[in-house]
Amino acid sequence: MTLVSGAAAKLNAYNRDSVLSASPVRLLTMLYDRLVLDLTRGETALTEQNWPVAWDNLRHADQIVAELASSLKVDVWDGADGLLQLYTYVADLIVTANIDRDAEKVREAISLIEPLRDTWHEAAALLPADGVAAAAAAAAAAAAAAGSAGSTGIGAARAGWPATSSETGEGRDLGIA
Repeated sequence: MTLVSGAAAKLNAYNRDSVLSASPVRLLTMLYDRLVLDLTRGETALTEQNWPVAWDNLRHADQIVAELASSLKVDVWDGADGLLQLYTYVADLIVTANIDRDAEKVREAISLIEPLRDTWHEAAALLPADGVAAAAAAAAAAAAAAGSAGSTGIGAARAGWPATSSETGEGRDLGIA
């Protein structure tokens, strides 16, 4: 094993452990962060006409949106149906952007996801490490004040690596670390 491959293996193990040990709120913020990163990379690749890189990043972003949607608990929060519709719309934007090679659709998706990500980060910062229920309430309050979609009522799956859909059990490496 070379020095580089040894360091890469240690980094991969650290990243895997970070995901497996993350609280549900932290895992959710990691998913949103990675989603915005993938969308931004996809948009840049589309602009540069680097189609394979755009496809990879947008496909990964679509997988994250699917995970967020599948773990959404619509019976927990009255606004969950609206958030599910938003996730569906964002997924449609991503797929259409990938097929049509349309960076503008990716920018629209980013503009819809970034406020949700920011709201969850704000809510997570207000909580102790074990305050999952309080996170949902804080995010809902922040969303109401900001007029955004806010709290998701999400129970993010983290039963194993790679990250899996809590509803379908399909294995997907969401690369959130």
